[in-house]
Amino acid sequence: MTNEATQQDGSKPKDDLSEDQKGRFEVWFGLSLALFAAVLAINELAGGKYGDDELKMTTEKTSAYLWYQSKGIKESLAEGQRDTLKALIASGSVDAAHRSGIDQTIVELDRKIARYEAEKTEILEGSASLGPDQQVLEVDGAKGKVVGVKDMDRDLQRLSAAGDRFDIATLFLQLCLVFGALGLIVTKPKMKRTFLITMVVGGVLGAALSAMGFVALGVL
Repeated sequence: MTNEATQQDGSKPKDDLSEDQKGRFEVWFGLSLALFAAVLAINELAGGKYGDDELKMTTEKTSAYLWYQSKGIKESLAEGQRDTLKALIASGSVDAAHRSGIDQTIVELDRKIARYEAEKTEILEGSASLGPDQQVLEVDGAKGKVVGVKDMDRDLQRLSAAGDRFDIATLFLQLCLVFGALGLIVTKPKMKRTFLITMVVGGVLGAALSAMGFVALGVL
């Protein structure tokens, strides 16, 4: 009865917003939504870019491991041939006329084994970690361009950590925009304040996580 009487007198119920309050809320919601929407756009752009980089590097790492394994197989075959020849010599199965030729073959096999071992080391460590005299592999006709598997592992860990932060940041920022939209719809002051606070908290958390993603990448 009291509320009805008040409304009939032309005054607003306590739960309704005055024009001044409504204007302030619209400004706060509008600015906050615009700000956090911009942060979300930057976050998703970075997440997509570095996510693609992670996929590309994973493929490159797989190729490097296959390259490493092929060198290991060639090294094992050369070692097997060398050991077989040494066993033949030790058993006396090689006559003196052929001994010099077999010794030369063993020397060549030892050189191959040493080269394969050096190539495996460069594939694992990368050219940058080795001296110029230890760089034996060529990429595009030049030495010193091999990116090591260990370097790729470190970069992948960094990209993965950043990607996780970007994903969680996207979740918080999207929830923030949802709460902001709901806050614009409701009319009760308490609910508007609740949604505004929730939106700001979610947006700040999302922005912080996004910044942590950039820090993990070394951008900030």
